[in-house]
Amino acid sequence: MAQYDVIIVGAGPAGMTAAIYAARADMKVLLLDKLAPGGQIINTNEIQNYPGVGTINGAELAFQMFEHTQQFESITFDYGTVKEIREDGAEKTVVCVEDGKEFTAKALILATGTEHRCLNVPGEDKFRGNGISWCAICDGAQYRDRDVVVIGGGNSAVEESIYLSEMVKSLTIVTMFDLTADPIACDKLRAMDKVTIYPYQDVLEFEGEDKLTGVHFKSTKTGEENHVACDGVFEYIGLIPTTDYLKDTGLLNKFGYIEVDEKMHTKKEGVFAAGDCVTKNLRQVITACADGAIAAQEAAHYVQNLEG
Repeated sequence: MAQYDVIIVGAGPAGMTAAIYAARADMKVLLLDKLAPGGQIINTNEIQNYPGVGTINGAELAFQMFEHTQQFESITFDYGTVKEIREDGAEKTVVCVEDGKEFTAKALILATGTEHRCLNVPGEDKFRGNGISWCAICDGAQYRDRDVVVIGGGNSAVEESIYLSEMVKSLTIVTMFDLTADPIACDKLRAMDKVTIYPYQDVLEFEGEDKLTGVHFKSTKTGEENHVACDGVFEYIGLIPTTDYLKDTGLLNKFGYIEVDEKMHTKKEGVFAAGDCVTKNLRQVITACADGAIAAQEAAHYVQNLEG
């Protein structure tokens, strides 16, 4: 069983920043993730508000962050899906699904981020990955010169719609409210000729037999129903925290987010959290990185006091 000073669960911007700061505090660090490093930003076409880099592809920024972590010999990266966290006094054990791998540390930083929310309407499961996608960068190219629907009106929906508009034949936006993204992005999307926007709609069904053929939705204001033919759908209706492995720990609020204070302390001594999975008002790359830096500093202080 490998022993570390700090184990960081999740290798998105929060986790990678935490790893860098912990390593600089002379901690032996394990950075653990079930997927490739980067978290949600891997699936983001353009990030335009991260200071100092201008406009950058999300996967490129993630790669640069990961390369930075690899400059420290004291940081080990490993793949693992965490299923349980155990405590034995000051020692914390992380148990993974894969082969029951276990790692121990004096402090934990939980940075497991979020995952895409689903509509749970008829046809969604049927066409998941075969007509319905949550990643325009991954799957957008297959819909070149075809008709596409985007579900959602927030920043992710609008930004990915702008990206898709450059390649598709037509783009229809269906959103429960109105567009709620940054005003500049919303204005840009509304000005596009090939884009049609249906605000204040409930999606009722994804239609089709062997393949997706359309979306059926209804106005929440008038009750009028519409059917829009399409070849593909991209859903951007929000995120839910990836915290199922913590459901019996007492660390979560009623929405599944990890409760932390301003120093990223959870309710358990020696357990810290950072990034999109914690209770906060703004979930952005820059705030995730800030959380990670604070959590790492606090975790290092905690370990040093134990050893003191």
